[in-house]
Amino acid sequence: MIAPDRQTAIGRLKELVDAAEAIVPFTGAGISTESGIPDFRSPGGLWSKTKPIPFDQFLASADMRNEAWRRRFAMEQHFAPAKPGRGHRALASLYRAGKVPAVVTQNIDNLHQVSGFAPHHVVELHGNTTYALCLDCEKRYELGWVREKFEASGRAPDCECSGYIKTATISFGQAMPEDAMRRAEDLAASCDLFLAIGSSLVVWPAAGFPLRAKQNGARLVILNREPTDFDDIADLVVHDEIGEVLAPFIAQ
Repeated sequence: MIAPDRQTAIGRLKELVDAAEAIVPFTGAGISTESGIPDFRSPGGLWSKTKPIPFDQFLASADMRNEAWRRRFAMEQHFAPAKPGRGHRALASLYRAGKVPAVVTQNIDNLHQVSGFAPHHVVELHGNTTYALCLDCEKRYELGWVREKFEASGRAPDCECSGYIKTATISFGQAMPEDAMRRAEDLAASCDLFLAIGSSLVVWPAAGFPLRAKQNGARLVILNREPTDFDDIADLVVHDEIGEVLAPFIAQ
């Protein structure tokens, strides 16, 4: 069912939420645009203007490591002031109400945690850009420390173990996090309502989670401004603004 208007969409979504016992939200870039985080993949997005740096180039070239950090610090104007939008807050309300055991996200902005989700209940498929890790020993570094070293020398700092320090995100060509993928698979298989929110559902294998949920008997809702390849199997499809549709679910 494609909702003909916003009122119908909200009413039907409320019915599905009320009837569900285990809701798994799966979020993409669209939920964070209201917070001022640019969409990377869409036409006019960041990656249409600047080609992302593949993982193998990051490893092979000091110049690429320097460029990766230069870009990350340039993006701080978007990430630093960002606050959870209405979509994040609505999902956090359902989480606090016991309806949502965890959220699975393709986003790297940490906004689900800020909205009220416990960090261990946020399954990050593409990592987190708000801190850094050594690629060898996995020591955590805060971005302020990395920036201080970078600006002082003009070079990306290395770890005390001599490993390369990188934002805790998954780059093109970098292996997906096995534990996060496994947890997402388990959540998709065990929920009775799967909410795909703000994702184009084109990036595999993550895009397979809605199908996994549907195959296991869950109801499927897709809330995205643009059509997706999964619209025809969804129980409810909403092509509308995420914040407007989810705002009624924010607990007052």
